[in-house]
Amino acid sequence: MLTSLVPRPFTRSLAARERDALCDLVLSVGGSGPTMCAGWSVKDLVVHLLVRERKPWSALAPVVPALERTTARTSALLAARDLASLVTQPGLTPFRLPGVERLTNTLEYLVHHEDVRRAQPSWTPRPLSDHDQRQLWRAASLLGRLQGRRAGVPLVVESGSRRAVLRRGPDPVVVSGPVSEVVLFLAGRSSVAQVSFDGSDAAVDRVRDAAFAL
Repeated sequence: MLTSLVPRPFTRSLAARERDALCDLVLSVGGSGPTMCAGWSVKDLVVHLLVRERKPWSALAPVVPALERTTARTSALLAARDLASLVTQPGLTPFRLPGVERLTNTLEYLVHHEDVRRAQPSWTPRPLSDHDQRQLWRAASLLGRLQGRRAGVPLVVESGSRRAVLRRGPDPVVVSGPVSEVVLFLAGRSSVAQVSFDGSDAAVDRVRDAAFAL
């Protein structure tokens, strides 16, 4: 397993385990394999993650032309390398502060792991432990508060006994399912997220069409 070549502190964190599983999966699928990110191959996704961790400011590139050029150059240099060297280099290791690791990477790596998993024809849902679900729900609640603004209608998400109001108002649309599926829906993966909707047809259509993204 090539990912074992890189020392990984905090390997008990969900973010680190999702990263390790993603690294193993992309090596199995290959760089030209598909993902759920429109227009991106597996290698494109790996390059994105490396740029994100090496140059966090690259998130501002769409609105800062100078950063966009720098990001494009970095991406091109990484894309010219072979996949194995990208996956096993120290760039794809957890941040040294566990709190920062959980806050910034839990959703990022779980969603992108599923972006590769669910682009494969044989994918099936996978269970998460109670501990992982609690950690993921906390991260999802933060994401949900941002996404609720984009819903266009009152919105509530539920998973078992967990419930979060993302946009207040009468007659909300309720989106329910396992925690990981709710996360995928909020991250814009509605085509593969296994969730159910409760609300008026018009309101549900607005939620389905909302520009959620991660």
